Amino acid sequence: MNAPLRLDVETPCVKICVVDPETGYCVGCGRTRGEIASWLAIDANERRAIMAGLDERVRSLTLVKRRKGGARARRGGAL
Repeated sequence: MNAPLRLDVETPCVKICVVDPETGYCVGCGRTRGEIASWLAIDANERRAIMAGLDERVRSLTLVKRRKGGARARRGGAL
């Protein structure tokens, strides 16, 4: 039997799943592959702790720095 879908789990996913080769962080949300894979298994406190540092991670991405507009454009902000 399949596990029920958990709709109550908060997630930073923005459906842009590309991992920066230098930092290992997802360009869309800032999580590592391991964090993404285990997201549903970790408790809410650990998820919140990870989410608290994601903005800083996204700012450190090397792929974003090379892309026109970078993180600001991805979030819908003005250039």
